[in-house]
Amino acid sequence: MIVLKLYNTKTREKRIFHPINESSVGMYVCGPTVYDYSHIGNARPVIIFDVLYRLLRKVYGEENVNYVRNITDVDDKIIAAHQDSGEDIDVITSRTIKAFRSDMRDLGNLEPSIEPKATDHIPQMIKMIEKLISIGNAYQEQEHVCFNVPSMVNYGSLSKLNREELIVGARVDIAPYKRDPADFILWKPSSSDQPGWNSPWGRGRPGWHIECSAMSNEYLGATFDIHGGGQDLIFPHHENEIAQSCCANGEDTFAQIWMHNGYLMVDGEKMSKSLGNFITVRDLLHSYHGETIRLCMLMTHYRQPLNWTSNGLAQAKSSLDSFYGALRQINDLPQFADELSEDFMAALSDDINTPEALKVLHELSRDLNKAKTEKAKARLKGKILSAGKLLGILKCDPDNWFKSVSPNLKSDLSDDQIHSLILARNNARDDKNFVLSDKIRDELLQSGIVLEDSKSITRWKRV
Repeated sequence: MIVLKLYNTKTREKRIFHPINESSVGMYVCGPTVYDYSHIGNARPVIIFDVLYRLLRKVYGEENVNYVRNITDVDDKIIAAHQDSGEDIDVITSRTIKAFRSDMRDLGNLEPSIEPKATDHIPQMIKMIEKLISIGNAYQEQEHVCFNVPSMVNYGSLSKLNREELIVGARVDIAPYKRDPADFILWKPSSSDQPGWNSPWGRGRPGWHIECSAMSNEYLGATFDIHGGGQDLIFPHHENEIAQSCCANGEDTFAQIWMHNGYLMVDGEKMSKSLGNFITVRDLLHSYHGETIRLCMLMTHYRQPLNWTSNGLAQAKSSLDSFYGALRQINDLPQFADELSEDFMAALSDDINTPEALKVLHELSRDLNKAKTEKAKARLKGKILSAGKLLGILKCDPDNWFKSVSPNLKSDLSDDQIHSLILARNNARDDKNFVLSDKIRDELLQSGIVLEDSKSITRWKRV
């Protein structure tokens, strides 16, 4: 029996996970605001909660896990992108959604069960806002509708901030339509050149926070198991989601467990376009395989800050080379049915401890290299591939992995050219012309091609 332990941001402790209903486990994760290509900071929560999604499916069954990740396609940042470029908003959001899905797929992520768009759920948002007004938790003022924060006694229970910190943390000016500095917008007016929908309060658009409350309620109900996102969303976004949802639904709890991944830095500094260290997933994929990027994310525990460096990527590539190198030696050997190492599962089940799980994967790889019998090799192969499946890696054919183009490749030799040179080298060796065979080997090495000779075959890989 797998015992899954998860850290709850709200209680600040790690406990055994007990779903509300084992046949319907619900997880909601805040998705992208689609105004531009996703950067590596956006990719971290997608990868982390994809691993959790895979683990939940393993424990409770694929058909019993409902993973909802939304798309925010109405937002001031999108309007700003429209104003800067002159492109229609639909063009911007459609292109960005397509790019996001492609990039996340290239990073090895499964598609969520449901991927709702905010603009498809405006009626649900309006209905929830109407309910909040009717029970005194929201009010209309100057064409705006605001949540009345003082009306909720335990507001701030997630972030643990006091009232002064809540007001400062809101990071917005005290607008004249607010009764209290901590109040936040549920609905705001739209000008003729801005996207808008008819509502009881005039033509306008929703505030950011109400979007997730309405969509999670639509697909997971008033209460569900896990809500995830980046650490930067704890306040105000997730705090405000709790306020809206609990008040509108009359529940004491919204999500049972709140999980947040740590911040991502680039070479020790905050990622910023002004600093020149802003890295999009799309640009990174031009130089690195998606599995390398993914593994680099997983080498650090999800709750810890992640310092993104070229050395980290090189280490991830080296680890994958090690795993694929072990598998390559027995590429044609059938594997046992899916079997997971107890140590691997114990690590991953302990609050998604991917660094510890990767240690176990390295041990399995070393054991495979040392294994003597085909039965032992087949069993270890099964364990490695099963572990890789849960982490979202090791999906390539081992031979193809080593033949894929490296970002540091010293030449652009094609596979056919390499095979021709290897054939010429083998012929030279057969003729005992070792000077020529060594010369060909050295030329290939200078081009970033390493040869691996065995009794029956010469394999090659790019380095």
